[in-house]
Amino acid sequence: MPEGDTIHHAAARIRPVLEGHVPDALRTPHPRFGRDRWDERLAGRAVHSVDALGKHLFLRFEGGLTIHSHLRMSGAWAVHDTGARWRRSPRRAWLVLERGGREVVQFDGPVLELLTDARARNDPRIAGLGPDILAPELDTTRILRRLREDDPTRPVGDALLDQRTVAGIGNLWKCEACWAARVDPWRPAGRASAAEIEAMLTAIRPRMQAAVEHGMGAREVQVYDRAGRACPRCAVTIRVRGQGDGNRPTYWCPGCQT
Repeated sequence: MPEGDTIHHAAARIRPVLEGHVPDALRTPHPRFGRDRWDERLAGRAVHSVDALGKHLFLRFEGGLTIHSHLRMSGAWAVHDTGARWRRSPRRAWLVLERGGREVVQFDGPVLELLTDARARNDPRIAGLGPDILAPELDTTRILRRLREDDPTRPVGDALLDQRTVAGIGNLWKCEACWAARVDPWRPAGRASAAEIEAMLTAIRPRMQAAVEHGMGAREVQVYDRAGRACPRCAVTIRVRGQGDGNRPTYWCPGCQT
């Protein structure tokens, strides 16, 4: 699943193409939008902002309308020069916005919707989000309070994935956060100290910021997807096991994460 750094990076690429401009063209090729008339409803409206919040991306238009996207496991945003070959098949495009010789394309959904600004603000999927790990200022106090209000017996690795606690952390950065702070991801969240929680957040935040600026190729991982290899810190073999309701693969070092 794309994580917060992926979405913020996409927003940063889309922003100079669309923000402050009326798109030259807008198309919704996917059959599900056949009767929605987005091109008519958004005709002549400028995009006044392109925003990311956790794993959600918003194209906010004049007149109180917002395109909301969540990529889940399958979706992707891309920016191409007009006429250039797309990274995925055109048959997989759900939304295409053209302006100034560039094309902003959303592929494979699965959450792509046109909302009023009021509905976007009040939608529980959005209003219930915790502080964004990539916000200009990291609100560790609020994150810690939300974590403490959750089930204290929940493994801390699983708790970090809860977007109501902190928005933007996915499975990769959950594993890396626990490793960086030497915290066992299976430890009950109620037994993780405030200092440990802060250490996890502050360890991954600059690494996520680097990926926002330079792309996903800038990600550096220590344990994620490295089961069976030696831990780079203590040389004990990295392990993996499913965690939480989603059985997400959790990678950790049993030697130095206690």
